[in-house]
Amino acid sequence: MKKSGFIPSIIDEIRHLGWKDLDIILVSGDTYIDSSYIGAAVIGRILLNAGYRVGIIAQPDVKSEVDITRLGEPRLFWGVTSGSLDSMVANYTALGKRRKNDDLTPGGLNTKRPDRAVIAYANLIRRYFKQTVPIVLGGIEASLRRISHYDAWSDSVRRSILFDAKADILVYGMGEKSVLQLAEKLEKKESLEAVRGICYISRQVPEPVPFFPGPDIRLPDHAVVIKDKDQLARMFSIFYDNADPVRGKRLYQRQDTRYLVQNPPQFTLSTEELNNVFELPYKREVHPFYGKQGHVKALDTIQFSLTTHRGCYGECRFCAISVHQGQHVVSRSEASVLREAARFRLHPDFKGIVADVGGPTANMYGIECKIKKAKGACPDKSCLFPKPCRHLPVDHSRQIRLLESLSRLDGIRKVFVASGIRYDLILEDRKSGPAYLKKLMDNHISGQLKIAPEHIQPSVLSLMGKPDGNCLEAFLQLFRRQNRNKRPPVFLTYYLMAAHPGCTLEDMKQLRKFAGKTLRIYPEQVQIFTPSPSTFSTLMYYTGKNPSTGRKIFVEKKTAGKQKQKEMISKGRR
Repeated sequence: MKKSGFIPSIIDEIRHLGWKDLDIILVSGDTYIDSSYIGAAVIGRILLNAGYRVGIIAQPDVKSEVDITRLGEPRLFWGVTSGSLDSMVANYTALGKRRKNDDLTPGGLNTKRPDRAVIAYANLIRRYFKQTVPIVLGGIEASLRRISHYDAWSDSVRRSILFDAKADILVYGMGEKSVLQLAEKLEKKESLEAVRGICYISRQVPEPVPFFPGPDIRLPDHAVVIKDKDQLARMFSIFYDNADPVRGKRLYQRQDTRYLVQNPPQFTLSTEELNNVFELPYKREVHPFYGKQGHVKALDTIQFSLTTHRGCYGECRFCAISVHQGQHVVSRSEASVLREAARFRLHPDFKGIVADVGGPTANMYGIECKIKKAKGACPDKSCLFPKPCRHLPVDHSRQIRLLESLSRLDGIRKVFVASGIRYDLILEDRKSGPAYLKKLMDNHISGQLKIAPEHIQPSVLSLMGKPDGNCLEAFLQLFRRQNRNKRPPVFLTYYLMAAHPGCTLEDMKQLRKFAGKTLRIYPEQVQIFTPSPSTFSTLMYYTGKNPSTGRKIFVEKKTAGKQKQKEMISKGRR
């Protein structure tokens, strides 16, 4: 058998490598694309690079032993993830309808990712490997469901997924450092209590430890928060306030007769460490075992895209990035990004087009708050809301240089920025912001620039944590000035949201008026708010209160009402 270069996914690959068994097996709800955009591939490459023997089982059939047993039993641990999305978000629309398509499944049909995939896969392992090595949960589904949380699909407050999955350990956040430390501890049969970025189960209140900033914080018990919405809000606020790796303390919460223990967040990767993650030898292809099952649409987008940074300053209330990926922005070096782009040219499918250069928000690259880096996130204010903080050194010049350097590489014909941008940051950067916008419009978009105002009503924007309407209008003026003499002209694509907590039908009417008069278009990208786990917006959806003030707010929970809010914009297009 010819060496594949992939992380083994079938027994023949293990034998070809001369391995008798595996140290770690990763189980994922996504198909196996060997790409830095796929969490299981990243963790697999990190462990492989550290000398561990790793295998991946993607989208196993939960009704059969055939998939889950084909690589045998690992020596150290099983790693379980739902994939790139929470499986309930992946499987259902905001109105609760089953999604027909899945871009991360071969053939594109949504037939292989089970509901509550993390629990389903953990149960599958227990069914065929009774007293097995530890089961370690990770990825976004596990990360955002690690404490008691409101689950919209059951309309209930569920306990930690670590307990429901009957797993042993949960790695939360971006797990590269934590999973390496975890593997080392398990290899040496040492205690895990010093590993940052993990949760585990304890039968008693955990003893104080000297290596974490104290004191430990006890969250309201699960039995309390399922009955008392105010206590749930209090619990979530404490949880959110301790999501910072510099300031965060160890938390614990009684779930039944036992306790969930959450160690402080793992420290953010350095620039050098982030470079190393993205420069591992990814194949940028679907593993042949899965590729023969059909085309994987997600590969079209991620195959030749570049991640420049990680983290986001935005803290939008409906977004999970703050709790999962972090509020600290860490950027790769220009040299690292250029080296990765240069390797694209060695791939037989590369046609000279870089599909995206970005991150959670494209124009946060190279912007670093030294205060946040040294002292942690400010407990009493946000970086960008209601306005960009004066201590945040907003400067687009570094990204301009990066785009220019990428465009000059031999074999690169076109470099696109497909990730969204924050227009408030462009306005804040009076020196380089307009030049950055012009550069995007001239060279790095395919006729459309994506922005996400989400709404226009002040009361709704405040609950969303988004910049006010005046900021949007100021950006429109700048954009239209730069677009006036362009041939062909560039168009703006607007992302709007309906039925966010606090949004009424009257608010959507005002948004429609603004769209017709000021935007001069009725945008097509209108989404209905999805109450995904562990966001402040979801907390508002469940409690019906603004968590900052405790005041009651309107929440549209009826399907017909949500649809009406969306149609207020969409019908305007007809």
